[in-house]
Amino acid sequence: MNADTAIQALGALAQDHRLAAFRLLVQAGADGLPAGAIAERLGVPASSMSFHLAQLSHAGLIAQRRQSRSLIYTADYGAMNALVGFLMENCCGGVACTTDSACPPQIQTEKERNAA
Repeated sequence: MNADTAIQALGALAQDHRLAAFRLLVQAGADGLPAGAIAERLGVPASSMSFHLAQLSHAGLIAQRRQSRSLIYTADYGAMNALVGFLMENCCGGVACTTDSACPPQIQTEKERNAA
């Protein structure tokens, strides 16, 4: 993933309803959800939800398929993993991270904070 793609994806997620819709689709799994069900569960008008889903789709974070008369939306797990991978690319100072430990936070002492 390149920086422009990551910025577009993060921009799409930087809105309450879109973030909630994406998280709902991640939880829904491969079966996905129809647009109407997403709008209903999130309490968002259907016309607004269509706009938000289009933004997520344009950013490559979700996919849609037609099932009879409904549009079913699913999270694109590959895109999600690529975004997280891009964000974590240089985690742990370039040293391979282990699954047991996250990158340790850099904790400053009060003396170091006052010196800055």
